[in-house]
Amino acid sequence: MTRKTQAILSIEGMSCASCAGRVDRALAALDGVEGVSVNLASERAHLTVDTPETLALAAQTVDDLGYPARRAEVVLNVASMSCASCVGRVDKALSAVPGVLAVNVNLATETARVTFLEGAVDLEGLLRAAQEAGYPATVAEASATGSQTARKEEEAQGLRRRVVIAAALALPVFLLEMGSHVIPGMHALIGRSIGHQSSWLIQFVLTTAVLAGPGRQFYLKGIPALLKGAPDMNSLVAVGTGAAYAYSVIATFLPGLLPDAVRAVYFEAAAVIVVLILIGRWLEARAKGRTGAAISKLVGLQVRTARVLRNGQMTEVDIDTLNAGDIVVVRPGDRIPVDGEVIDGESHVDESMISGEPLPVAKALGDTVTGGTVNGAGALQFRATRVGADTTLAQIIRLVEEAQGAKLPIQGLVDRITLWFVPAVLGLATLTVLGWLILGPDPALTLALVAGVSVLIIACPCAMGLATPTSIMVGTGRAAEMGVLFRKGDALQTLGQVSVVALDKTGTVTQGRPELTEIALADGASRAEVLSRVAAVEERSEHPIAEAILRAARVEGLNLPHVTEFTSITGYGVRARVDGAEVLVGADRLMAQEGIDTAALAETETELARSGRTALYAAIDGKVAAVIGVSDPVKPSSRAAIAALHGMGLKVAMITGDKRETAEAIARETGIDHVIAGVLPDGKVAAIEDLREGGGKLAFVGDGINDAPALAHADVGIAIGTGTDVAIESADVVLMSGDLRGVVNAVEVSRRSMANIRQNLFWAFGYNTALIPVAAGVLYPAFGVLLSPVLAAGAMALSSVFVLTNALRLRRIAPLMAEGESTPVPSPRTEPLAAE
Repeated sequence: MTRKTQAILSIEGMSCASCAGRVDRALAALDGVEGVSVNLASERAHLTVDTPETLALAAQTVDDLGYPARRAEVVLNVASMSCASCVGRVDKALSAVPGVLAVNVNLATETARVTFLEGAVDLEGLLRAAQEAGYPATVAEASATGSQTARKEEEAQGLRRRVVIAAALALPVFLLEMGSHVIPGMHALIGRSIGHQSSWLIQFVLTTAVLAGPGRQFYLKGIPALLKGAPDMNSLVAVGTGAAYAYSVIATFLPGLLPDAVRAVYFEAAAVIVVLILIGRWLEARAKGRTGAAISKLVGLQVRTARVLRNGQMTEVDIDTLNAGDIVVVRPGDRIPVDGEVIDGESHVDESMISGEPLPVAKALGDTVTGGTVNGAGALQFRATRVGADTTLAQIIRLVEEAQGAKLPIQGLVDRITLWFVPAVLGLATLTVLGWLILGPDPALTLALVAGVSVLIIACPCAMGLATPTSIMVGTGRAAEMGVLFRKGDALQTLGQVSVVALDKTGTVTQGRPELTEIALADGASRAEVLSRVAAVEERSEHPIAEAILRAARVEGLNLPHVTEFTSITGYGVRARVDGAEVLVGADRLMAQEGIDTAALAETETELARSGRTALYAAIDGKVAAVIGVSDPVKPSSRAAIAALHGMGLKVAMITGDKRETAEAIARETGIDHVIAGVLPDGKVAAIEDLREGGGKLAFVGDGINDAPALAHADVGIAIGTGTDVAIESADVVLMSGDLRGVVNAVEVSRRSMANIRQNLFWAFGYNTALIPVAAGVLYPAFGVLLSPVLAAGAMALSSVFVLTNALRLRRIAPLMAEGESTPVPSPRTEPLAAE
């Protein structure tokens, strides 16, 4: 079976939604390619391919289409090569990495020069391939591909230079032709001095320099696209300015071809249009660079070197050479390089850049540390547990990049419209010219030219194409800074539509670290004997309640007897043989299933449950021996977070395996609307279906292995980041902070991002709907108003800048609930769900 691989292509030359749509359709049409999502804002294409050859074919396809995939180059120092056969093995290993285009291995210099598709290959993958082939490698030299932010900055600088040159050339043209409109007597002055014909010649020379210099990109890209039958924004600019320029050239050098009434030049329109559109693209490039600021910040958290203890000596090594198990030394104020477990020292670590929590976290022996966080005043030694692409920070960067490259369902409408938009504009411009020539007053030819060029120039598929992806990039980036990771892009849209938030109890609403509070013994039972036997059984279990019982036994100094035949009964409890006696520990349903009479302790168990305790029975050799009360404290932030969800108009439910009395006690304490209790792990999916009966969308929040099916089944699965990897992999959204405040912030980011997208789309479509008819001249019969091509160019440039600027407002989203906040802003509470 072919193993499918997710890949990213970084693509040049996409300037509007039509370009992105063309790339999307071309890639989706390839055999072996699926899941294509092209993002105009990030200039990337996300896709899934079945073979490395398919990825190379995808790159070649976009190259042929006129939107080349960016290439990058790296030089690796390769160790252990001793002969020509080594060269062949290194070449083969590196060439097998998907996205690698060419490999040149040099035995004499012990280097390998690798050319690869930018975005599709990471350096760590190349180093790993060389290592697995038996030839350890390090990075010697990499081409300056940079991040998107750096590339956009470089692009913005290039556009700025072109704007300055174009403006310097266009200003005299504008003054010569349009100066008389603002400076009295200037037209006569030009006639008396250099003469109008000479003025036109000067305008011709300067405009030609503008079009052939700073403006040539519109023609180099737009004309070939037009000839291929796939016109884009560049085509509209090229045709519009080209028509104005050609008409002016005829008027200047072949005046006999035109009647005197329509003999005029529009050099200033062609030149100024180019200047204004270049200004728009310059501002657009600057804004695009800022949309990826969150990723740049995260990448900036990665440390390049680490101090490692090897053979008793502390050595500073490149981060790429770190291995799991290495002992890493961190000094006060250092940034922690990789994930690990503390083996020596105490300190406080600032984890705000990853979790969004501002208060430093105490770290001591056995605690975990995360790469990218900042050590405080203490010194630490830790054993590296996750390195390279496995670190939490690397996974966060990958998740954010995937979310930013996603295509939301709302984008489908945009894609369908932009598919026909540019051809439709060309058709409208043609009809506009014909309409003016046939029906327009004198000078009809001049008016037809002005209206036709205005229609071509004012149309803006750029704004349409940028409306959704820029908001996604900024919104998901800001969410990451707040400790909320959208693993799947469509969750950004769906989460804002949910009406019910269902919560798991243990580890989600509560701390997930229970403590033993009571042991009520049956007649004749010994506390020490019961607790030691129960603790011995629970030592084999991974459940948080088992940890509570085990901690209590250790505090009391009890020796744990030998255990055999241990069995975990999912959703019920555990069974084992302890010193020859059969011991059962679990809920009342386990005792009922085994036929054990619990009547002697039933009232005590009920009282414990009503007080919010989790109550478990212990039975020895078929007789009930004790009922054990375990308390799992509610997280300090849970009540305030649930109140904030109510204030957002959401209903909150809790799904738990605990008894109803225990669950309702916690619901009363936290303000939860609805409780579904006594649910086995496989029953959480059915519980979600029951909550969905009203037809609304539902989000489920959980953290355990038994939550994975529910997380996957909900419309949006939200995993507490402190939970298990299985739960996180099943979720659509991951909260790094470990409490419910992240849910409030996730919903806020979703709602604000979708509102921002709707604003952008309304502007992009409303702009074109309103102004294309104005450009065509619908106001001329009634008001004598005909839009100038220069004003059309300015409006078009501003439309893209507006969309980008609006999207950048999402960077200012503030967490609705901050660390230590006990109560949210007062807001009306919703009605509870239907009673049980």
